[in-house]
Amino acid sequence: MKREIKILSVLIMLAVLVMVSGCTDQDTTGDTGTEEAITKEATIGYVLWDGEIASTNVMKLVLEEAGYDVEIISMDAGALYQGLADSQFDFTTSAWLPQTQKNYWETYGNDIDSVAVNLEDCRIGLVVPTYVTIDSIDELNDNKEQFNGEIIGIDPGAGIMSTTETAIENYSLDYELVASSSAGMAAELKNSIADEEWVVVTLWSPHWAFNSFDLKYLEDPNGIYGEADHVETLARVGLAEDDPELYGIISRFQWTHDDIQSVMTDLSDGMSEEEAAQKWVDANPEKVSEWIGEN
Repeated sequence: MKREIKILSVLIMLAVLVMVSGCTDQDTTGDTGTEEAITKEATIGYVLWDGEIASTNVMKLVLEEAGYDVEIISMDAGALYQGLADSQFDFTTSAWLPQTQKNYWETYGNDIDSVAVNLEDCRIGLVVPTYVTIDSIDELNDNKEQFNGEIIGIDPGAGIMSTTETAIENYSLDYELVASSSAGMAAELKNSIADEEWVVVTLWSPHWAFNSFDLKYLEDPNGIYGEADHVETLARVGLAEDDPELYGIISRFQWTHDDIQSVMTDLSDGMSEEEAAQKWVDANPEKVSEWIGEN
């Protein structure tokens, strides 16, 4: 009898162990499934222009608020379009179309999804301080010495640079287009204005420089710089099907010159990219909620 009780006790203990093991396995599977369900990732490509730095960092915070793990990747304009066409990242808010980056769109556009316009009425051209006494591009040659025969540009792959090369040829300008960066161009502009020297730069609006300095576009009688562009959000083909929530958020993303220039001005004043973006997000909760789709 004692032997039978002992065997029964062992069987009960084994049964209990099996049940505990089963529950543990079930909980582990459930935890893993939950983790997989809430893991959302997004990658954003952008060019290192002040406006695109602003929009990308704001969008990063918006997506993080929506539960995404976000990576942002900087590159030049050519690589931006090629990367989207090759699905190397999910989307960008940095496409200046239809004029400025027309050549890239013609090359890669068939393999890219045009999602939405996020910023209207964006102009590019040659810009000088208002104390400069010329008003048109076709007056540059007669004042070459005062400008040191240089047009200060940004990164070589930018659409505004290729357009300016076309302008130099079209207007027969005896000028060198000096490649730099957005920050380098702005520094040259700032230093020249501080010394009241003549300077001509490739510039666009919106840009914080128009809030900080008295500037004017040189007239473009031959229409080389074209009509105003807009900024588009572009995505890799298939994103709408792969992640409808992400696609919905970037489809709703649209803001104004005042919005973007407020972030750009904070950046120019020395605020970090993350701080400037966070300041705007904190000040605009309704717009952020609208993009996320909460209202």
